[in-house]
Amino acid sequence: MTVDQNISSRINLMRMLLIAGIVFVHIPYNREVSPFQHDHGLFDWLRVFLGESLFRVGVPCLSAISGYLLFQRGIERFEYSRVIRSKGRTVLLPFLLWNLGLLALVFVVQKMGAGIGYFPRLNHATLPLLMDQALAIDGFPVNLPLYFLRDLLICILIAPVLALLVRRLPAITLGVLFAFAVFPELDAGIVLKNSILFSFTFGIFLALYRVDLKRFDDWALPLGALVTLSAALLAQGLYLTGPDYPDVLLMLRNMLSIFGAGGLWFLSAALIRTPVGLSLSRTGSLSFWTFCAHYPLLIGLWMVWNRFADPDLYPVFYTLAVLVTFAAIIVSHRLARHWAPGIYGVLTGHRVRAKPGPGSPAFGPPELSLPASATRNKRSTNA
Repeated sequence: MTVDQNISSRINLMRMLLIAGIVFVHIPYNREVSPFQHDHGLFDWLRVFLGESLFRVGVPCLSAISGYLLFQRGIERFEYSRVIRSKGRTVLLPFLLWNLGLLALVFVVQKMGAGIGYFPRLNHATLPLLMDQALAIDGFPVNLPLYFLRDLLICILIAPVLALLVRRLPAITLGVLFAFAVFPELDAGIVLKNSILFSFTFGIFLALYRVDLKRFDDWALPLGALVTLSAALLAQGLYLTGPDYPDVLLMLRNMLSIFGAGGLWFLSAALIRTPVGLSLSRTGSLSFWTFCAHYPLLIGLWMVWNRFADPDLYPVFYTLAVLVTFAAIIVSHRLARHWAPGIYGVLTGHRVRAKPGPGSPAFGPPELSLPASATRNKRSTNA
């Protein structure tokens, strides 16, 4: 089985849209300007809707795309050694360069007495925390979104086992992993986000069983509307109960992030027929560049804002953060591509054009929109 042009374009479109959505998930805030203070009414609700509800579909959808592409040609043609060598260049090396680069920058800034409270104190960090910050051994890295690449690598390493289980025991395998992805108290133990493990495996299922990805395309708009409405209803519950959500809302959010990913996928059937959707499907490696670069930019803007601005003007920061971050990403992407193509190629894993090949990974977002000062050395099982 091969990926036809329509599916290929929709995959590229979804990558760009979902990773752009991740930016909204990671716009920083602290307790003083938390949306759960309800100081700004509809604006705060919109923050919860975008960051805590709607764009949580990113990780499951991108994980499923990765699993699907890995086995799109069938398990018989899956070459494990070739895939592992390829992922060392396209996933592991970019992870190390982007994360260790930020780690070095944070260390220098903190040595100068700045940036305290936005990242863990690296010069006072324990060895386990330092290893997590550098390599995401058992917790989130310093460039928080890159935990997804870490979990993706784990899934790729165990992909033959997952494929074998899906081939022989599909219902049991998916059922067990779904439970891990939905129930907050469960921990699979090998990934930082259980939703990645389930969705990656579900993508394998779609590929091995030749599931028709266009089956519900005629229902694209109703399904997209249903996802949006469900996200809005969930956002209302989160807005009223946050930041310490009850378990039932955490479960509903985890379920929406999984089922909503399917709804948005079918919505891409309508979006790809629009000029904007078609243009976004041709952005190539910009999605990966956005994924790796947006978090340091957001935190840098947050540091500057806290130094000079009034907390009451947080809506201004939110708006500027989005505009400045996307502008900086687009400009830096173009400059790097034209003026430093060698470095650009390494940093993007040599993703020059938007043509998904066998095993080509999708890239995805982090889970929690945490305050910048939050610690990130614990596992979290929420999707």
